[in-house]
Order: sequence, then structure tokens, then C-alpha cells
Amino acid sequence: MNETYKKFTLNELAIGQKEQFDVLITESLINQFAEISGDFNPLHMKSEYAKQNGFAGRVCHGMLLSSFFSRLVGMYLPGIHALYFSQSLNFKNPCYINDKITIEGEILDKSDASKILTLKTIIKKDSGEIVVEGNAKVIVRNHV
Repeated sequence: MNETYKKFTLNELAIGQKEQFDVLITESLINQFAEISGDFNPLHMKSEYAKQNGFAGRVCHGMLLSSFFSRLVGMYLPGIHALYFSQSLNFKNPCYINDKITIEGEILDKSDASKILTLKTIIKKDSGEIVVEGNAKVIVRNHV
């Protein structure tokens, strides 16, 4: 995947500024994440097991979903000048294969002194249902 990253400097960023992108959750993504993370829990890997435990099908790993916040910060808000500092996560609802999700970030706070942004981070399904939400702290480095 070749994406162009944003190049926002601290001075170009403002409270309320937003960025977002969409991702389709596929079986391949879940399988690849299981290989990378070593998490082969049957909730993620076996549809029948997931259904027997009250889910509609294989459940996407919460940390796979959360990994898209890295893309949000490193590619979009602020982009190349980002140094991810911290992230809180709240998993609200399950996500399944073939769900289309939107990853959103909004600047809640900006400190010129510390060069730290606080971002509201949310992942929603097409239905508007929130899947993951939290806050990120991002240091905006000097020009690279």
C-alpha cells in the first residue's frame, strides 16, 4: 500500500481539525494479524466457536482495529512529523469480516510549549456504531 503522508507542522494544526479514512475488514486481514501477533484465539479464527459464544461470526481482533490509529497518526494527523506518545482504548462493540469501518481523529487539545496534541480517536462501522474509541497523545516533531 503506497499512501502519501500529510506533512502538518505544529503551526498548521488546530483544535477541531479532523482526518479520517475507511478500511474494509477482510478474512485476510484477520488471518495476517493472527500470524503477526500470535493470537489465534478461536473467537477470531473459528466462526462456529464465535457463534456458540454469542457473536455473529469471527470477531476482528481489537488490537488489529486499534493498529489503524497508528496509520491515522503517522499518515494523516499530523503525518510525517508525528511521534506517537500514548493511546487509551475502549472496545465498545465487535467488528466482523466484511464490516467497513471509518477511522477518525480530531484534535482536542494542542500545547505549543510541549508540542503535544491530544486526539480523540474513534473507529465506527458504516452503521455509525462505535467499535473502538480513545484518546491519543502525539508529539509533533520539528521538520524532518
